Amino acid sequence: MKKFQTLIYCLAFAASAAAAQAAETAEKSPLRANFKRVGLELSSTDVQNAQDYQDSPNSKLSADSETVIKGVFDFVLEYEQDAYQWNNGLQMEYGKTKLKPVDGEETSTENSDRIWAYTDINAKMWKYEDADVGPFASIGYQTEFTANGDAPRSKIIRGMEGIKMFNGQYIKELYLAGVEEYDFTYSGNETAKLAYEVGLKSEYPLREGVKFQLDGYFRDYVYFSDYVGTDFEHELGTVGRMDVKLNDTLSLAPYMNYFMAKARETNKTGSNFMIGLALTYSDLFNL
Repeated sequence: MKKFQTLIYCLAFAASAAAAQAAETAEKSPLRANFKRVGLELSSTDVQNAQDYQDSPNSKLSADSETVIKGVFDFVLEYEQDAYQWNNGLQMEYGKTKLKPVDGEETSTENSDRIWAYTDINAKMWKYEDADVGPFASIGYQTEFTANGDAPRSKIIRGMEGIKMFNGQYIKELYLAGVEEYDFTYSGNETAKLAYEVGLKSEYPLREGVKFQLDGYFRDYVYFSDYVGTDFEHELGTVGRMDVKLNDTLSLAPYMNYFMAKARETNKTGSNFMIGLALTYSDLFNL
């Protein structure tokens, strides 16, 4: 716990120093509001009188009615100086599938649910080609909109310290970090965890108005203070998108999303693979 408190104090001191410097140099402060991605995916299939067409050779008339909705919000308030960059971000995503079988009651399942609020300080100590490189520290809070069935809502405080390459033409972030977590998901049972994490955010322009984006991370836990069977031993998440510009702010983005994790209580790995098409908004404002 002392290490975690030290990390909080360091971030608080760095934040206050950045705020003081911002007040002194307001006229030249590169403060930006970065709407990285605000996206919506929506599909609906409404089948009428499907029970009368179960023997039809055309499956469109006998299919189940289905509605899929998913929203994504990724926003960062950036403050950049020659020696460091300070980011404050909020990421939210929620997806739900509603299924109405031909025979049976309507059911709904969540396919995505995550809220992540964070702040991080990234030092610029070296240059690697066009990218900045240096140590970084971050702290954030992870939860979700609704609980998954009978399980409680996740409540996790996560701190990271490590080395990061960022602001490159193709490599937006590449980092290796130690992770310290305090999991309050189960009331009255705080679980401390230690892990290491590798993460990547990159983009590559294919032609004018079209670029490929790849985000991913791998986290491996090496220590738990208590045994909770549903805790992950390791997890992997990747998102690949083909961003096609419609205008300066709107894009159509076919994407693939893969998540894999292994819980402590089982020797089998669970995974989720999703393919979709989203309408996304992104813009950068100087403040």
